[in-house]
Amino acid sequence: MTSSHRRPQVCVLGSAEPGSRAYELAGQAGETLAMLGVTVVSGCGSPATRVAAERALHAGGLVLSIVPPDQMPPADWPATVVIPCGMGDARNLLMALAGDACIVIGGRAGTKSEVHLAWLHKRPLLPLVGCGGWSDELEANPPDERKNSPILPWGSVEELQGRLVQLGLIKDAA
Repeated sequence: MTSSHRRPQVCVLGSAEPGSRAYELAGQAGETLAMLGVTVVSGCGSPATRVAAERALHAGGLVLSIVPPDQMPPADWPATVVIPCGMGDARNLLMALAGDACIVIGGRAGTKSEVHLAWLHKRPLLPLVGCGGWSDELEANPPDERKNSPILPWGSVEELQGRLVQLGLIKDAA
């Protein structure tokens, strides 16, 4: 009998400023993922992705951080495993491919790049809605007409958990 040791992995992409609702939900998402046994993939470069990683670690979870430079970050970097890729912005492809799905929070140019790459490689997208930013518009305005992957919006960690069940990444607790 073969058993799997690989945990589901979910990328956290995007941006939100401390004190905002999106920032708080990013932290709650990281904590929830960790408690569900999902590995968080985060570049930790924006406040939102960093708080998701920090909260996941605090909850006892695993965090994989793929960073653009070719050098290791400081010892206090919020990650269990760090991959310094030395590829600059090309590292966005690694981020897009490293998750079984990608959470999208807010978003600026780097997030859009990662989301488009995830879309091209058929990764499900989980945009945070109701907090402003580009992720609010993703479901109504997908990257193109191909319908490569599901776009499953969420506005609370309960909705996020439901989306993860829907994708088969976790089992329903009920």
